[in-house]
Amino acid sequence: MTHHQRAASPAADPAPGDVPVALVTGAAHGLGLEVAGQLARHGIDVLLGARDPGKAEAAVRGVDGVGALPVPLDITDQDSVDLAVRTIEATKGRLDILVNNAAARPNFDETATGADLRSAAHVIEVDLFGTWRMTIGALPLLRRSPRPRVVNVGSGAGSHSDDRYGMAAANGRYASHAIAKAAVNALTATLAAELAGTAILVNAVCPDVTATVPGAAALGARPVQESAPGVVWAATLPDDGPRGGFHRDGEPLGW
Repeated sequence: MTHHQRAASPAADPAPGDVPVALVTGAAHGLGLEVAGQLARHGIDVLLGARDPGKAEAAVRGVDGVGALPVPLDITDQDSVDLAVRTIEATKGRLDILVNNAAARPNFDETATGADLRSAAHVIEVDLFGTWRMTIGALPLLRRSPRPRVVNVGSGAGSHSDDRYGMAAANGRYASHAIAKAAVNALTATLAAELAGTAILVNAVCPDVTATVPGAAALGARPVQESAPGVVWAATLPDDGPRGGFHRDGEPLGW
């Protein structure tokens, strides 16, 4: 963690009703699962959301402080999002942190001119509209929290200025992923502007290229243990933390 990554830890031994509650979407494996475990070590009560609650339940066995949302969470389905929010309210009574981690898997060979637009529409539906839908659904609970935080997991692929992974550096590859993640940044900034007069801090985080699929580490992707702290940092920001920002490892990233 960099010197900017100062997490706001809850008070020691809080009463059960005062323990912050977090939801991490798309979290039955990979980065989401690691983020959940690291949030739990900050004393946060964490729920994993996944389309298959059985897989989420299996993933959290032995992970202290992390539980599985007992209903399917498909962020492309309004009814599923609504049920998840009602379930959180009924079982936990609150929601303080939303980590929008669920995303479609990118096609690294796709270009804008060669794209299958049906596949591209699916990526945008998951990455942009799913994140948007989940945030709107969770807002009533977040508004009740004394320290609400929303973290949208983005990507440098959606940046104009990231010289490692950005649009110029990629020569037009992974087009729908880049376009969707650029839109997530725009959504983040727009939400933050609307919510500027509230306690809700909304930020986006690029976790860097992370080994979330087999073979990724051999291609230079870093382990989830190294990428998760930047997400946790944004989820535990102090009240005077940034709003509408895009960060990697706690450092501002242009977009």
